[in-house]
Amino acid sequence: MTDTFPAFDTGPVPIPGPHAEPPEPFRGIYGMPTFVRIPTADLAASVDFWIRGLGFFEIFSIPGQITHLRRWTFQDVLLVTGDRAVEAPALNVYFSCVLSQVDETAAACEELLPGSTTGPQHMPWNTVELEIVTPENARVTMTAAKPYDASSTEAENLREMGIEAPEG
Repeated sequence: MTDTFPAFDTGPVPIPGPHAEPPEPFRGIYGMPTFVRIPTADLAASVDFWIRGLGFFEIFSIPGQITHLRRWTFQDVLLVTGDRAVEAPALNVYFSCVLSQVDETAAACEELLPGSTTGPQHMPWNTVELEIVTPENARVTMTAAKPYDASSTEAENLREMGIEAPEG
């Protein structure tokens, strides 16, 4: 028994569907409930990859020290000067996207950094996921929910976990 309940309307992620549109970039300033801080040896190159490859935009920058990037509300990344990780860690950060963004993100990242992507892969919890290893060796996954089909294997998997279908 769980105490969970449907709350799909509390965040910026749109209802899944073949024509789902991503929310507009959110340029407001807020207390970030969570964020990722990633060291980079080449701040300018990293900012370029995250903007042109992953679809982030710059909130602010202190030249040579830090750049605050964002995609949607609550998708914040701080790129800071520091040593690049020797290899990609097991830790992975996930960012929601819509289905139409998966292939375009893969193409953009591959153009900027060939060999940086794996996937996309269809997951048993009803998402499509694209893994990217960034120039800093951060492991990032873009995840897009697929339209809910009550008769699908994925829907059965969700029901077995106690997750009911979104309303609407």
